[in-house]
Amino acid sequence: MHVLLKHLAGIVVVAFLGSTALAQDVAVPVPKPDDLGASNESDQNPASSDELPPLDGLAGSGAIQGSIAPAVPYAPALTPDTGMPAPSGVSPVYLVARLSEDGPSLSRGVSWRVYADAPGDDGNLELVATATGGDADFRLEPGTYLVHTAFGYAGRTSRVAVNSEVTSETVLLNAGGMKLDAQFSGHQPILTGQVRFDVYEREFNNRGERKLVAGNIAPAEVVRLNADTYHVVSRYGGVNAVVRADIHVEPGKLTEATVYHNAARVTLKLVNQRGGEALANTAWSVLTPGGDVVAEGNGAFPAFTLASGEYQVIARNADKLYSRNFMVKTAEHGEVEVLTSSVLEN
Repeated sequence: MHVLLKHLAGIVVVAFLGSTALAQDVAVPVPKPDDLGASNESDQNPASSDELPPLDGLAGSGAIQGSIAPAVPYAPALTPDTGMPAPSGVSPVYLVARLSEDGPSLSRGVSWRVYADAPGDDGNLELVATATGGDADFRLEPGTYLVHTAFGYAGRTSRVAVNSEVTSETVLLNAGGMKLDAQFSGHQPILTGQVRFDVYEREFNNRGERKLVAGNIAPAEVVRLNADTYHVVSRYGGVNAVVRADIHVEPGKLTEATVYHNAARVTLKLVNQRGGEALANTAWSVLTPGGDVVAEGNGAFPAFTLASGEYQVIARNADKLYSRNFMVKTAEHGEVEVLTSSVLEN
């Protein structure tokens, strides 16, 4: 397994760095990751770094311990719909989000949720207000609130105190982006079959499992994450072509990583003679040299993406078994013919 890792700023990283997960200030009920981004799919997970301006060219910084930065300038308190002063009894609250301390404010893709500071009679926190896009402009009664700020799969919860004056705060997300790709060993592009990525927390829980952070990620898709080290699983096809790597995300940076697969896609055929027509109604089993079943299928032309190595295939047709050993070599896609003359003895 090989992993190539670089940052948008052009720094090549040859060793993965450890990191401590960013701790939330308080625990509040928050939506699932799919609901934490913008109000439309294109904002939630852009297809390329060109569609993610807040990540472009940022230097990033160290972990931010506090959740709220110094106040930012705020415009006169006018309601957004009428341009008139806000109703009496409520105060204007203006919130902006940044990926890192020295980064620009995010102009889109941010989801804001404001909760009451104390649980209600049912034991749950009341959702007071929501907003999506970039900056958030709320009108809230004086008091203390819990604000959950989400950017893709990155997010944090902050406590905000609102008084009778204008409240203006900046939320530091301490987050970045990850863009993944896959190739065959030797830097050959993967043009056949499907590659997908799953992103997990690096540490195991008390059940010995890693928590899934983001799943079924396509190559070149930008995933917004809290700054941390993640365990990434790349799957080529649906059998045993799997590559794993630990990848570090830094605040305000887009981390690009390429994993390398040793695998190929093979199509199985049961034929009476080499180059002959495939026989229908055939059941297939692909086994390792040790006899473990790797894949099973039915039909005249089942196709599997397999990790490079040696295999045995068994074909069942008309209550007879046929067998053949074959090799899978990296990026060498092709057909594996099993002859009906190769009857497997019981």
